[in-house]
Parts: sequence; structure tokens; C-alpha cells
Amino acid sequence: MKNKIHIPVLYKEVIENLNIKSNGVYVDATIGFGGHTSLILENLDNSGKVIGIDQDIEAIEYLLEKFIENNNLFLFNENFTKIDEMVKMASPEGVDGIIADFGVSSWQLDSGERGFSWREDYPLDMRMNRNKGKTAADYVNELDVNELQRIFKVYGEERHSGRVAREIVKVRTIDKIETTGQLANLVQKVIPKKEKIHPATRIFQALRIYVNKELESIEIFLENALKALKPGGRLCCISFHSLEDRIVKNFFREKSRTCICPPELFKCTCNHKSELKIISKKPITSNDNEIRENIRSRSAKMRVAEKI
Repeated sequence: MKNKIHIPVLYKEVIENLNIKSNGVYVDATIGFGGHTSLILENLDNSGKVIGIDQDIEAIEYLLEKFIENNNLFLFNENFTKIDEMVKMASPEGVDGIIADFGVSSWQLDSGERGFSWREDYPLDMRMNRNKGKTAADYVNELDVNELQRIFKVYGEERHSGRVAREIVKVRTIDKIETTGQLANLVQKVIPKKEKIHPATRIFQALRIYVNKELESIEIFLENALKALKPGGRLCCISFHSLEDRIVKNFFREKSRTCICPPELFKCTCNHKSELKIISKKPITSNDNEIRENIRSRSAKMRVAEKI
């Protein structure tokens, strides 16, 4: 698995929009297998620096070996919500750019034993940090029917969320649901296959988001990333889900506002100053060539803003 070639999403667009300076300091907040980081390092001289963050210890261990001779990379095994703390340690004056690629990485999906995918039968885990928190199996067997339905509807946008939740509660009274195969088979029996995607796709996505508190983490990350940027620094955020993209869009819009007065006032009295300038008015997406070489890039959307 770790010998596979990792293809970073929107790799050309990331480098272009980070507006890289050869002596700059940049953060890869979701470094994974280092795809984007490798490209950033190629554009730096000896005084440049990349701060890499990942909560998955397997990723950090791999990168320590991959970049063993590179003195420009500083790695942290931590959740990206703490980006401001990591930057204070590695670059107290701030950074010139940040890239964050939200969601699960390709290699985590391809690693059946991590429990993210319905394609193979492994323990139903889904934790990005396997040393912390409850597993997906814990939640599937503990949560009540209403909470399960809410998770599938909100995080997976699944039309049959109630049907799946009720079936889970029914089945688990007989035998615990402990593997990806068990859950996938259960969903397949409940949801008719009328689309190209597997019936369990949205259910697995919803559980993954819930287990890792992904949406809450993005909100915290964005606030702390803004603190870590120098004026003129760029923040590039790649999303693969409409809920993720909406959080980024709303954050950029809120932080770029020049006035926060109530709409009923005819004259601005707040003296509010915007903190960000939006660089990409619309999300940046993959072109046909990239989608052909990396099918997972088809749903990627990148938004870019610059600190004022």
C-alpha cells in the first residue's frame, strides 16, 4: 500500500495559488503521503520550509523515511485543528501559505484494514487517529435510531436514512455489527441499487465524518489557520463534499466582509475590517486530464483566500 504512487489532487492549481516564494514557509495541514508537500519543496530553496501535519501516525512514520535527507520539512503528528500551535513552534513569525485537503486520503480508503471502505471485510473502525476515540462500530451499536438517522441524513445526504437506521437497530439486537462487510451487506439489502455508486457509499461517508468530527474540525481549523498566516499569505482549501465546501465558502465570505452592521442601518458604524480577500470567486475544479489520471479528483473543489 505504501509503495503506491500518491497523486495529489489539483496539484498544479495548488502550487499556482499558494503563490510560492522560494524562501517562504508553508503548511501542508493534511500532509498524508506528502504529495502536495513534495511539489512545494521543489519550489523552495534551502531557506524555505514546509510544516507538515497529520493525525495519522502511519503517515508521519512513512514521511520520516521518505524525507529523511530533507532538512526543509518539519513534521507534527497532531490534528490540524491545532495548526496555530504547530506554527508557533516551527515558525513563530507566521507562514506564507497553507494547503488543507479535507476528508479521507486515497491511501486510507485503499487500506481495507482501516475500515473506511465497503469494498473489503475488515473491522469497522474509520478513525483517522487509531489511538483516540470510539470506532464506527461503537457508534453503530450504541446510538439510538433517531441519532443514526440524523447522521445518515445530514452527513451522507442519504434519502433512505430512516430505513437504514431502523434496520441497524433491528439487526444489532441479534448480533453486533462489527465489520465493514456486515454493514455494507445490511445497507445493500435495504437500499435498492438504482445509481452507479454502491448503496453503502453515503452511509460509510456519513459515519466517517461523524467518527472523526470532520465538519467541526474544519471550522476550528479555519479560525486557527487564519491566525497562523502572515499578511499576504494564502489559504487553499480542497473539499470533496458539499458540507465541507459550504463551511469554507461561508468562512471566506464572513471574513472578507467590510461591514457587519445590521441591514436596517443606512450607514456603516461598525468600523469592521475584513481579514481575508477571496482569490477564487468560484471553486477551482479538476480538468478532464486530471480526472482521467485520478478519478477521485472529479469531486474536488478548491477555494483560495489571502490574508489582508
